[in-house]
Amino acid sequence: MKTISDWLASPWRRSTAAALAGALPVLAFPEPSLWWFAYVALVPWIALLRSAQTGKRALYDGWWGGFGFMLAMHHWLLPNLHVFTFVIAALLGALWAPWGWLVRRFLAGRPSAGRVAAALVVLPSGWLLIELIRSWQGLGGPWGVLGSSQWEVEPALRLASVGGVWLISFLVVAVNVAAAVLVAVRKAWVPAVAGLVATAVVTSAAWVWSPRPDIDDRVRVAVVQPGVIQGAGKAERRFDREEQLTRELAGQDVDLVVWGESSVGYDLDDRPDFARRLAALSRETGANILVNVDARRSDKPGIYKSSILVGPDGPTGARYDKMRLVPFGEYIPARSLLGWATSVGEAAAEDRRRGTEQVVMDAGQGLRIGPMVCFESAFSDMSRNLADHGAEVLIAQSATSTFQQSWAPEQHASLAALRAAETGRPMVHATLTGVSAVYGPSGQRIGSWLDTSVSTSSVYEVPLADGTTPYVRFGEWPVYAALLIMAAWWVGEGLRTLRLRRPVPEPPARPARTAHGSPARPGR
Repeated sequence: MKTISDWLASPWRRSTAAALAGALPVLAFPEPSLWWFAYVALVPWIALLRSAQTGKRALYDGWWGGFGFMLAMHHWLLPNLHVFTFVIAALLGALWAPWGWLVRRFLAGRPSAGRVAAALVVLPSGWLLIELIRSWQGLGGPWGVLGSSQWEVEPALRLASVGGVWLISFLVVAVNVAAAVLVAVRKAWVPAVAGLVATAVVTSAAWVWSPRPDIDDRVRVAVVQPGVIQGAGKAERRFDREEQLTRELAGQDVDLVVWGESSVGYDLDDRPDFARRLAALSRETGANILVNVDARRSDKPGIYKSSILVGPDGPTGARYDKMRLVPFGEYIPARSLLGWATSVGEAAAEDRRRGTEQVVMDAGQGLRIGPMVCFESAFSDMSRNLADHGAEVLIAQSATSTFQQSWAPEQHASLAALRAAETGRPMVHATLTGVSAVYGPSGQRIGSWLDTSVSTSSVYEVPLADGTTPYVRFGEWPVYAALLIMAAWWVGEGLRTLRLRRPVPEPPARPARTAHGSPARPGR
């Protein structure tokens, strides 16, 4: 009778199993939102890695698992990028190859209690460094960071205020390592249980001692979501729908109106009629309107995506140009080499231009807002920077209309909960076609989501908060700690290797003895 080990003896079967195991964590993210599954989702992958016969095989299993993870997290790109989605997943998946080797190094065979204890610290640190590297916007950005699967878990949100999404990722991986040890290496249960207890203690400490945001005021923010507009002239018809929905806010005492990404398809200097209509809407509603223009600039070359604040007299002059663009969607990295992506999918035909700095805007009556555009809400450093510079409300203007039938809109909307919890500032996630959402300064949801089937305007009572979270104050300290842990481990490994390679001096030769046991005399 064949065992699982016999079945996995085939390299291709083993690679397939690794890819499937690596894809499992996607179930913890929206839309499935099985948040609890994140704490055991890595166990099958870890079990496979520790069973690798050689370090080289563990490298392959790590790569294939990373490929499965990346493909699952970005599966919604398949209708647009087609085969190029597999290329991206394979390239990014290679980041997990060293992690696969690390898992085997610490957990193969019958690891000692010391090795298991070290694994509970080193393996999460290694994972964190992979998330840090792939969070670079040129590699796709921090979409699907493991800790972000806990966006609706209150204790996890409290951890985010202390160490950002990075601290959550570290602890989730540590729990997975401990669970894998309990399942596969039962004799090492003591350090595994100790790791679980330590995780519980850290979470409890954050719950008890981390500062809570102090609510000192409230503002009324309206989100305008026009819904899907198809066919010719959709830019003007979308504007008409947004105008109609905004007029319905008159008399509702709103402090700010937010439109989604690409809500205006023309530069306002080129279309003064649009600027006049927006100013009229501001007068009708009694609030400034934050729109997003996706158009070729009249004052400089190129296409920009810009958040523009419009008041009763027209554009106020407050403008933010998107800085971090979506690879292939808004620009093609190394276009001279990868420009062929436009022939196999819906990649950007022309690169958008980047802004140079973040902006905190005065939205009227002393309300300071920090705008971000779409993909930028995934970057925790951007929201942290805005909060540090005085933003009272964080705003993400987004558009995911291309991916309406996928899990992307829900997953994107969930990211704002993490950004709010990290900074202690409420966050508004406004989209053209859903999902739109609003979160309070602790990351808790305010009201209900506006899903992808809704075309409406909705007003939210948004609490404002004072104070500075530890994450805003100290930044990405879990990442620095992970770097120190990995550096210390590498130094220890280097010293150990040197000791093993150092030649052992031979003991001095003993003098020969006679048959009676006495030392032989020279010359006899």
